[in-house]
Amino acid sequence: MARVFLGLGSNEGDRASYISQAVQRLSATPGIRVVQAAPLYETAPVGGPPQPDYLNTAVEIETSLEPEPLLAALRALEQALGRSSSEVRWGPRPIDLDILVYEDRVMTTPALTIPHPRMHERRFVLEPLAQLAPGLRHPLLGQSIDELLKASHIQEQECR
Repeated sequence: MARVFLGLGSNEGDRASYISQAVQRLSATPGIRVVQAAPLYETAPVGGPPQPDYLNTAVEIETSLEPEPLLAALRALEQALGRSSSEVRWGPRPIDLDILVYEDRVMTTPALTIPHPRMHERRFVLEPLAQLAPGLRHPLLGQSIDELLKASHIQEQECR
């Protein structure tokens, strides 16, 4: 079983309910076991059109799925919760699920980049991730999540 960290976010409808449903459905997905989830953080949107604030969290899972099948399972879960594939990039959405770190793997395919290419620049990713695994090392940068968070000069609004 691989140790994987996911980022979850929602800024449409009942945001907390979408995140809760996503965690429940992850738990029910064959080959995935949810280990722990961070608290919810409310954050301002980054990029994209004007839109409501997000609720964000991170979840640690153990999985027997390889990265691309895991991504397919996450996309199917998003679609089941009402996310449309025709949404505007960085636009509002009922649910967003991202693979942040998959063990210590580094990979880039047309569909997937691991570790998530912007995770170290985003407080809304680092804050909840630091709640789960402050000592987790970024596979490319070599710094722990806690070190990245403390050293960050991220200019986005603080998580609240």
